[in-house]
Amino acid sequence: MKIESFDGIILSEINYSESSKILNVLTDKYGLIGILSKGCRNIKSKLRGVSRKLIYGTFHVYYKEHGLSTLTGVDLNCSFSHIIMDLEKVSYASYLLDLVGQVIKQNDDKKIFELLKDTLLKMEEGLSPIILMNILELKLLDYLGVNPSIDCCAICGSNQDIVTLSSDSGGYLCRNCYTNQGLVSNKAIQLIRMYYYVEIKNISKLDVSMDVSKEINQFLDDYYERYTGLYLKSKNFMKRIQQLSSV
Repeated sequence: MKIESFDGIILSEINYSESSKILNVLTDKYGLIGILSKGCRNIKSKLRGVSRKLIYGTFHVYYKEHGLSTLTGVDLNCSFSHIIMDLEKVSYASYLLDLVGQVIKQNDDKKIFELLKDTLLKMEEGLSPIILMNILELKLLDYLGVNPSIDCCAICGSNQDIVTLSSDSGGYLCRNCYTNQGLVSNKAIQLIRMYYYVEIKNISKLDVSMDVSKEINQFLDDYYERYTGLYLKSKNFMKRIQQLSSV
């Protein structure tokens, strides 16, 4: 069995035996795989510092197509040190790792790795975690097959006189199709379309008001609850941290 190398991000870790871990790693080459990190919980292990959730690096493993691969080393690309020192950012990042872990089970498109990597790197740079989260959430809906209508009215298909976003209706609503759904700002209507089409790696700044950000976040919360069937404990934790941070 030869050593193979590929980029990956550790989504989760599970203690195994007295001194090892099983790492669930999203890779650019093989999708989501399990990797055994032998002895990494020992203080002197060279694998100790790179065998934890939220590590992005080049993994060197004895690869098994079926079953657990075995880790031999990691060339660290980013440890996300700024994120892990900030509880609020950690809560966002943990939720995104869990979300991607669920999405990849339904669609193992290799583009998902790039989306997650770019999002975490921008969060590490200091860009708004809630906006980055919403951008990634919106893009991932494509891979779940339930993306909202953000080019035209979800009811009639018109791209004229769009007046609101409605999770119940599935996206944009025009004036003719609007009944008693809640209204959102024009800025939220414009920005959610930008969120969908923007290349995350090309973002240099995010200038969105808190009110508009809350509108978009609420739409996506409602949309995920209605159409995806994904219920993640890490999202509840993230919301509790948000509440504490806003006090």
